[in-house]
Amino acid sequence: MDDERFALTTEASERELLTAFLEFQRNALVRKCAGLSDEQLRTRAVASSGISLIGLVRHLATVERWYFQSVIAGESPGSIYDYESDEAFNDVDAATGDETFRIWRAEIEQSRRVTDSFQLDTVSAIPTEGLVVTLRWVLVHMIDEYARHLGHADIVREAIDGVTGE
Repeated sequence: MDDERFALTTEASERELLTAFLEFQRNALVRKCAGLSDEQLRTRAVASSGISLIGLVRHLATVERWYFQSVIAGESPGSIYDYESDEAFNDVDAATGDETFRIWRAEIEQSRRVTDSFQLDTVSAIPTEGLVVTLRWVLVHMIDEYARHLGHADIVREAIDGVTGE
């Protein structure tokens, strides 16, 4: 595996470091879902959990939209999935990989647009939490969000077909 993070020099800017690490996490999600059928992507492979790979992708699309478009850019793009019913995770029976990844990629493009449009120290509020954050905080949080859910994806993928790795 070619890890673009190690190509960064010691002169890389903070923005370059943060965006490279986030892109690595985003690409890892694609790698963990690669080669699976829609049925496998929808599989809740761990008996004690309702998590599926397609549900994780849908959730991360939602998180991308919320933090970048709503929190940082102050936009009101609406919800992709119903938050109250946790639709991203629960209503996956008809979901397809192609459509889910199309939505996820579109949200990432919007996230990149927002990231490129604001300074790292841009201050924004999370309206539902009453917290004040910066774009820098959001980028670090998103790296954490992906890393945490990629751990879930590892377990689900291994249970589906035994595949492990970054």
